[in-house]
Order: sequence, then C-alpha cells, then structure tokens
Amino acid sequence: MTLGVRGVVVDAEGRVLLVEHTYVPGWHLPGGGVERGETAVQSLGRELEEEAGVQPTVAPRLVSIHSNHRHYPGDHVLVYLVETWMPCSATSRGEIHRVGWFAPDRLPSGATRGTRARLSEIFGGQCSNPEW
Repeated sequence: MTLGVRGVVVDAEGRVLLVEHTYVPGWHLPGGGVERGETAVQSLGRELEEEAGVQPTVAPRLVSIHSNHRHYPGDHVLVYLVETWMPCSATSRGEIHRVGWFAPDRLPSGATRGTRARLSEIFGGQCSNPEW
C-alpha cells in the first residue's frame, strides 16, 4: 500500500496552483508520495517546496481522501487545502516543466481528470468521489 498527498494551493486572487511535470502529460495539483519517516503534512510541505516554491505557513486542512487504484493498485491520495503560504525557492531540478496559477473555473485544457474532479468538489460543490 502507498500513500500520496496533493495540495490545493490558493492565492489571494482565488486562483489555484497547478504543475506540469517533465515525465507525465497534463496539469496536476502539486504533490507526491509520502516517504518513510514523514507525516502526510510533512510530505506535502516538502513536495510543495520542491515542485512549486511554496511553503505553507499554517497547517493545511485535509479535505478529502481518495483511492487511486485505477492507476496504482493499493494507492491512496490525501488532498489538502493550502490557503496560507509564502513563496520560497523551488528545489526540484528537472521534474517540473511549468508552474501556473488558474481560476478554478478556467483550468488549462491539459488539466487532468483527477485535478478537475478535485477542484470541482472543493470549489463547485460537487460531492467528493472516493475514487481518484
């Protein structure tokens, strides 16, 4: 069994942060796998810093839990809302192609199905789907 985290980072204008990786197509919520010895919140902080140069300044709020069995058997993803943060230097080298800020109702055409679903649940009032 594996565990991943994703952050829905919101700026002062209500836009959400998405990343494009170099190794998989589409725009995604930033995040990744929880490593041995980390809590989920520690992992999220590490991933946000690495991928996007964002550091939460208040504990993020867990908003949903999803099974990701369709893509990775035994995998689950925790989604956190990050509304209070500060910029920092991104530490990832070569993993992220682009970082962008988008209105939740005007996502880029390459936003993944899972990304669109999570944002619709948080900002559009849709019921949370237990499947990623």
